[in-house]
Amino acid sequence: MFENTDMEDASKDLETGLTVLAGRKGVPELAGSKYFAGKLTELMALVLERNEITDLTSITEPDEFVRLHLLDSLACAGVSGFDNSKEIIDVGTGAGFPGLPLAILYPEKNFVLTDSLKKRTEFVEYAAGKLDLKNVNVFHSRAETLGHDPDFRERFDFALCRAVGKLPVVLEYCVPFVKVGGSAIFYKTIPAEGEIEDSLMARRLLGCVDSVRVETYKDILPGREHALFIISKSKPTPDKYPRREGTPSKVPL
Repeated sequence: MFENTDMEDASKDLETGLTVLAGRKGVPELAGSKYFAGKLTELMALVLERNEITDLTSITEPDEFVRLHLLDSLACAGVSGFDNSKEIIDVGTGAGFPGLPLAILYPEKNFVLTDSLKKRTEFVEYAAGKLDLKNVNVFHSRAETLGHDPDFRERFDFALCRAVGKLPVVLEYCVPFVKVGGSAIFYKTIPAEGEIEDSLMARRLLGCVDSVRVETYKDILPGREHALFIISKSKPTPDKYPRREGTPSKVPL
């Protein structure tokens, strides 16, 4: 599929990024192991193999895949409170990012991965099986529906979202899943600071604090303007949120 030099360069990028990640406070020692790197490489192979027949990702060059899928997914490792969390949901997981890399790194945590497209959830379930991830459950559902299910609503310590979308929209998708005292983490490209001001009303309506913590991660992705927007939840989300299917994107809070 690729020239040997492409894979060699990608392997070096992965090794470098994981070495830096393993040096972060609160990150498991597993992050710096050959086992972990091998599992991530196996995941990449699974995605790219399936991508030849099913459109899962536009990122297909090994070096870009390593940086923009694997290392990017791991950015929240070491975030305050994440190490002690138990229940995590990945909303709009796509081909399994960030949920699958994090589930490999944190086998003691429970991960729920959701997506609205069946071809994606079918692949993610297949990949989790091939990687022998006992801590992953996959659900084909829209966030607007699953967010009202009592088995999922306000259950999770963290909700993660790499899906493209403005903060007022993705907040409504994710915050109903988060328990009071938990947080939602959104993977963003800088500059996106204007979204913070634009999402104040949404944060207040959904039960979040007014402040937004922004953490860049140039340590593992040098040269990239990426950041985590971390928003904590201080009170229960009113029952009417999320609104019915399609409304959050058409009429943002």
